[in-house]
Amino acid sequence: MNINYQEKIPNNVDLAHDRRLQRALEHWQPHFIDWWKDLGPEGFMNSDVYLRTAVSVDAKGWAQFGKVKMPDYRWGIFLADRDPNRKIGFGDKMGEAAWQEVPGEFRAPLRNLIVTQGDTEPASVEQQRMLGQTCPSLYDLRNLFQVNVEEGRHLWAMVYLLHAYFGRDGREEAEELLHRHSGDPDNPRILGTFNEPIDDWLSFFMFTYFTDRDGKFQLKSLAESAFDPLARTCQFMLTEEAHHMFVGETGIGRIVKRTLDLMKQTGTDDPETIRKAGGIDLPLLQRYINFWFSSCLDLFGSESSSNAATYFANGLKGRADEMKYEDHVCIDTAYDLEVPDGMGTRIDEIPTRNAMNEIVRSAYVEDCKIGLIRWNRLIKKAGYDVELTLPSTHFRRNIGPWSTVKTTPEGKIISEEEFNAKVASWLPTEGDRAYVKSLMVQVTEPGKMAGWIAPPDRGINSQAVDYEYVSIH
Repeated sequence: MNINYQEKIPNNVDLAHDRRLQRALEHWQPHFIDWWKDLGPEGFMNSDVYLRTAVSVDAKGWAQFGKVKMPDYRWGIFLADRDPNRKIGFGDKMGEAAWQEVPGEFRAPLRNLIVTQGDTEPASVEQQRMLGQTCPSLYDLRNLFQVNVEEGRHLWAMVYLLHAYFGRDGREEAEELLHRHSGDPDNPRILGTFNEPIDDWLSFFMFTYFTDRDGKFQLKSLAESAFDPLARTCQFMLTEEAHHMFVGETGIGRIVKRTLDLMKQTGTDDPETIRKAGGIDLPLLQRYINFWFSSCLDLFGSESSSNAATYFANGLKGRADEMKYEDHVCIDTAYDLEVPDGMGTRIDEIPTRNAMNEIVRSAYVEDCKIGLIRWNRLIKKAGYDVELTLPSTHFRRNIGPWSTVKTTPEGKIISEEEFNAKVASWLPTEGDRAYVKSLMVQVTEPGKMAGWIAPPDRGINSQAVDYEYVSIH
């Protein structure tokens, strides 16, 4: 198979002159296209979609818009520009020159970090593959597909690193990224959250707000890596990840707006009345927030982690926005960690390096609050005394010290019996999920919206909201 590398695969890694890498990608690329057609967005492979394509890393090239059929999308390989003077910014090797090749002693852990990150990219495409059948508008359908193709490009970015720097092992791992499938009982994706189907749009907006925000913090942490090609790859990926979180934040915000409109029209905030009017009541929205936020907390790992300490010490993975911290070595310092103790809590002092997961998780929690502030502002402006909140980081945990106890969303430790008696008021019930699915009816007339969500404030790339973002054939 002969590929025009600059045309078919936009890149800034001199792919046209790297015969070894060309041969590897010539073998992998057809498998990727087969995977996309089999497990990518169902029913829209022949549709013309208004998509943003990155063709370079500069301001003019990273966001070119136009209609394209998704199998013909130009998945590129881009790294942020190299700083020849870049130094390692943390850990035991702080101040040394960043690595342009993989040190032998760190080959396995670096490969594992890349594979774990890479595995999430195709997983989310698989999870979301049926959502187009119930899109609330062409605007939202286009945003779904933009997220999907960019997750595909992020997979290409990780596969490039595996092929270019990890030899035969890397090539085999790249093949496995296409062989694991979300929800497959025999060969599932690596992280549990990425094996759950996302079969309604409320869950999709929650995923892009909370789970893609976890992705942002993982990428920021890897963007600090001493392995410079990995750091530069993640820096560019972050420019695209921002759009995914925008889709989530504005999607939930539009649901809040529509619900507030229905509350005004009906003269009540009674959930059953709002549901009869075809809306998503605020208590249901809160239960979905509780579910998705608590699910994402486990993606950061255990509160105290020797692996995280080792990654930090060796310069493999830092903290998101490492430069904002005063101490970049953290060798003789401690972190106060709240842990359960009977029906109360106590403070354990652990080495700061062991607390890296918890430090990054805490920054993630603060970042998650931004959207809630905006959504609550809409509610308050409409005259309602209701506030959407994030549950405690101790609520519904499945790893770490808090996995051994049950708590309320406020973080109070309770018995398992009390938890089971009240969980239906805290997390989505089967009835909730069935109701949300009943609202999911496809709307494909340009400018029209499903009845449970408000229109966006503006269109994409200066296009009108009623532009035909997807031409369905």
